[in-house]
Amino acid sequence: MTDLQPKQDRSRATRQRLLETTIRCLATHGWEVSTVGFIAAEAGISRGAVQHHYRTREALILGALEFMFDERAALLDALPEPTGAGDERVHRIVEGLVDAIGGELFQAALQVWTVAAADEELRAAVVPLERRFARGVHQRAVRLLGADDSYPEVRGLIQATLDLARGLALAGVLTDDSRRRARVVRIWSTQLARALYPISSDFHDE
Repeated sequence: MTDLQPKQDRSRATRQRLLETTIRCLATHGWEVSTVGFIAAEAGISRGAVQHHYRTREALILGALEFMFDERAALLDALPEPTGAGDERVHRIVEGLVDAIGGELFQAALQVWTVAAADEELRAAVVPLERRFARGVHQRAVRLLGADDSYPEVRGLIQATLDLARGLALAGVLTDDSRRRARVVRIWSTQLARALYPISSDFHDE
């Protein structure tokens, strides 16, 4: 038992390093370059060891994608509970959502989505993962905002916020868009605060 546990721990550590390297390679070098051999070399793992965990490149990419979604969800879970009230509280929430949805994980996912758009088999595997992630993001946004999304108007506002976050992440792929992004987040969060809570209170007063 004592001999088995360290071996299992090493196997988990190797798998995690492999998945993290796959994500970094996809985000930095793109789909075409990120072959099994290239990823193995970048991870410092033999090709045979990679294939021990994932028999094909597609299996490795899908494993990395699932890991990626879990990591993105963890970033959202790690967002601190908002303090304060009014526009500034909503701004901190929107800013946190934008930061968590973008970054290296988004860039890696974008590479997979682009290929999946023309690959029916890959798309069939990716779409359920993306839907699961989208539901999770929506639920976390609802919790952080303290909103009641049973009302279509409230749900629409939250979905618009998440669409905005993805759009800003896409805009930042080619250039450093941080300054414009900060302005857009500030403007939208102010409008969201003024639109969201009156809608919630108006419905509850009826």
